[in-house]
Amino acid sequence: MLTKTLIVFVLIMIIASLGTAMVYLLKDRERSPRTVKALTARIGMSLALFFLLLLGYRAGILHPHGLKPGPAQASQAEAARAAP
Repeated sequence: MLTKTLIVFVLIMIIASLGTAMVYLLKDRERSPRTVKALTARIGMSLALFFLLLLGYRAGILHPHGLKPGPAQASQAEAARAAP
């Protein structure tokens, strides 16, 4: 549960950084580097999250899952397993 909370928190920080960059882009008229810094921070957080997700998968902390099969898909999957 802590892992999911941390992932959601980082995603919220990424969105906040993107919003901050938008505000700086619209408000700053004197070519301030604040927009570039906010976008650089967003890219850094996105890359860090991506590599942490990969590391969590490799360490066995995170497990991928697909969609839960519906009744028709479940019967097709069982039929495929039963057939040689």
